Amino acid sequence: MKFKIYLEYAGANYSGWQKQPKESAVKTVQGTLMKAIDTVFRKNKGVNKFIDLQGSGRTDAGVHAIEQVAHLDCETMLGPEILKMKINDELPGDINILEIEKARPDFHARHTAKSRQYLYVISKRRTAFEKRYVWWVKDKLDVKKMKDASKFFVGMHDFKAFSDKSPDDKSTKCLVESLEVTEDTNKIYIRIKASHFLWKMVRRIVGALVEVGRGKMKNEEISDLLNIGINHRSKKGVAEFTAPPSGLFLEKIVY
Repeated sequence: MKFKIYLEYAGANYSGWQKQPKESAVKTVQGTLMKAIDTVFRKNKGVNKFIDLQGSGRTDAGVHAIEQVAHLDCETMLGPEILKMKINDELPGDINILEIEKARPDFHARHTAKSRQYLYVISKRRTAFEKRYVWWVKDKLDVKKMKDASKFFVGMHDFKAFSDKSPDDKSTKCLVESLEVTEDTNKIYIRIKASHFLWKMVRRIVGALVEVGRGKMKNEEISDLLNIGINHRSKKGVAEFTAPPSGLFLEKIVY
């Protein structure tokens, strides 16, 4: 039987989504969720067998999720609502299952997804309550310049200069469907939707936009990065501008 799981988590205490070989040394969201499911199945004797759990994509250490999606392959007599309640009872407070529903046998949380959407939150002021969930940029940012620069990222581009190498990435080309920069009194919101994302891609796009907002990077440099794949100033992409994980949220998976 296959289930589709919607969940949210605060990633500050985790070394990312993906379970690690030495899970006892590091704590991950996937590993914690698998442990909770295993505990439920052991407590509820009967036809319960854990087979596999896969997420829609990996989130890095410290990155949060408003809505992550995973699929669970298992053998169980427990219905979706009972399964949700029992797993949540075994999970720590910073991981919460929002919904569980039965899925088609061919559903795959990662491969079936059509696009992903991330939200990055920048705080304009020092905050006592949200330090783990924002990036406080002390400099005053020109949001209009950031909005203008964001247009360069939309479309199909090679994002090699905005990512780190990963063995999972067969190509560094991604289709960015939309990138919006908005603000309110205290915060700046950067929302980006794409077919898929490379390792650290969102955080480096945000870092580059902040440099534009500071007046330290021009639109032409963004264009160069996308066209030639390297930063003609540093010759090594925008690694030095990588935004911290604290303000990044996986917001939505589109199927």
